[in-house]
Amino acid sequence: MSETDPKRAWKIAADNRVCFYGWNGKQVPMTPIVREEEGTIYFLADADSEKVTDIHGKLPVQLTFSNEASNDYLFIAADAQISNDRSKIKELWTPFAKAFWDSEDDPDIRLIVVSPNHAEFWDGPGRVAATAKMLFASVTGNKPDIGDNRETGM
Repeated sequence: MSETDPKRAWKIAADNRVCFYGWNGKQVPMTPIVREEEGTIYFLADADSEKVTDIHGKLPVQLTFSNEASNDYLFIAADAQISNDRSKIKELWTPFAKAFWDSEDDPDIRLIVVSPNHAEFWDGPGRVAATAKMLFASVTGNKPDIGDNRETGM
């Protein structure tokens, strides 16, 4: 693991507008709010949703990010907790959240606060370059070098 690996994992997470949030064998697409400087990934969620009600204290969760255009993929193992910090909810509020709630003052909004522990990422050249490398490899009989796969703490 190089010292740049955690930065790379955070960048892949930050570059994705949607990820799969997994817990207790379930997965749902959600919009992450990535705050590398805090070592945290936040999600806004309804207080009565399973994503929130299934968490009592800390809960192990998994986040999966996929960016096919840039050929970047990331898996994060983490712990999640629920927060009703109204000032943090206001700080993290975006115009996209208005699609789900009328305002940041909605009392049913909760924060899922995710603290990443471990990550594994796969990254490589974009789709066109990766395809060209695979075609070249099939002609030459060599294995293509289409990116890195690394594990890292976060």
